Amino acid sequence: MKSPLLHSRRNMAVSFLLASLGACKLMGATPADDPVSQSMKSFTEIFAAVEQNFADQVDPDKALYNGAIPGMLRTLDPHSNFMDPKAFAATRDDQRGQYYGVGMQVGPRNGKTLVMWPFEGSPAYRAGLRPGDAIAVVSGTKTAGLNTTAIADLLRGPRGTKVQVTVDREGVPAPLSFDIVRDAIPRSCVPDVFWLKPGIAYVSITGFICENTSKELIAKLAQLGESNINGLILDLRGNPGGLVNEGVDVAGHFLKKGSLVVSLRGRAQPNKNYFGSSDNGGREYPIVVVVNGSSASASEIVSGALQDHDRAWVLGDTTFGKGLAQSVFQLSQNTGLALTTAHYYTPSGRLIQRDYSNISFLDYYYHLGEQKNDKSDVKMTDSGRTVYGGGGITPDEKFEPAKLNKFQVQMLRNYGFFGFSTHYFGPKADAHLPKGWAPDEALVNQFHQYLLDSKVEFTEADFTANHQWVKEQLKHEMYITAFSYEQSVRVGIEQDPEIAKAVESLPKAVSLLESAKKLLVERINRQQLPVTR
Repeated sequence: MKSPLLHSRRNMAVSFLLASLGACKLMGATPADDPVSQSMKSFTEIFAAVEQNFADQVDPDKALYNGAIPGMLRTLDPHSNFMDPKAFAATRDDQRGQYYGVGMQVGPRNGKTLVMWPFEGSPAYRAGLRPGDAIAVVSGTKTAGLNTTAIADLLRGPRGTKVQVTVDREGVPAPLSFDIVRDAIPRSCVPDVFWLKPGIAYVSITGFICENTSKELIAKLAQLGESNINGLILDLRGNPGGLVNEGVDVAGHFLKKGSLVVSLRGRAQPNKNYFGSSDNGGREYPIVVVVNGSSASASEIVSGALQDHDRAWVLGDTTFGKGLAQSVFQLSQNTGLALTTAHYYTPSGRLIQRDYSNISFLDYYYHLGEQKNDKSDVKMTDSGRTVYGGGGITPDEKFEPAKLNKFQVQMLRNYGFFGFSTHYFGPKADAHLPKGWAPDEALVNQFHQYLLDSKVEFTEADFTANHQWVKEQLKHEMYITAFSYEQSVRVGIEQDPEIAKAVESLPKAVSLLESAKKLLVERINRQQLPVTR
């Protein structure tokens, strides 16, 4: 006998899909013999047959949200996707740039959920939680058997509410309990803005999903003292992109007012050009943009625009090649649809999108296979340099980070530095270190003994050969507990050979600016020459 509840849920699911498609068609009337109507009729017949005759009971929500809709979208492109209520709410939180909770990163390790680090200034940071603390109880709920996502959900909650977090800390015999008041946890998309050396500024933009990315950048540059910048390193490595408008405004901050930043070309909407609306006060300090294979979407808009206008020297590895623009449609039941509606083109007219027609989506996402530019998509920068489309943004100068050797992989895979830092600070009531601290030989020897005691396999020859690398990793890891994760990131940047190379490449950015100015003057002079008839 058919379940009335399942029958009702099936009808709700089909109604939802019909309503969703109607929303995507902007509620336009659809003739009965329209191909979409015919497809929907076939779908409802198949859905009904499955629900009535499948050997096991069918969950209509699962069949629709996890099956039919994602299956349909996978036939389109790698980036169109459906968001259930939880995913859609998380996307909105990301765009607003904050959520409510205790403010810490957690992760699984050996069957437990550990504090990886608290965010600087967050309730968890102020309460005294440390990296390596194993979360045992959250407000009376034992965490044994819960996955990390479930525990993170327990830690979140309305602003001003209390949560008690009980942890097990290495070297401390009894569990420690912390009473924490949840608060707004800001998410910065521009976390690092500081002086690498006098006159040379460093800026990291980790994403463009925050609705205030450009405003945050401008505010932090002003706070740093933008008028004193003689050279800028703009780090977009690992930046997956986000909101087009934020990418346009960030690029526009470094370009002349009215400069074309990106063009969007689609089928169902008019082509649209986006122009920079700020001239940055006329500042023209040289810029080196650092990118890699994980720099995508809006970060490619920024790097492509600055490269096409000869405003920046691009260093690193070829970017991801994600030039498909998604429009987000809010649907019924608090769900959303991110649907590809246009392609990105740089100011010179080159297509950013990498070809995905003859490979699996898995190969596409993980860059499995050779990535090539489209040699038929040849364009020129403002100064006449040749650039190619169809395969992301190719840097002006390649930089390949040194690959980890076997010893280094072993240390990181076994969480050697994280474990040692947890072991070192665990029993200490005060986990602070003096400003400017760096590991000495005594600490390196302690780390060596820790590895032996932990039965981590390595050779003495490898340990000796990687001595300097070990010291750098110890400093990076131990800064998280002694100072903050954010301070640790800065240490890593200061030690990064690619950033050092970017600083070294600033004269090439200067030459670009000078060449572009010279060509502009020549063009103006040619236009003003008298014509002999």
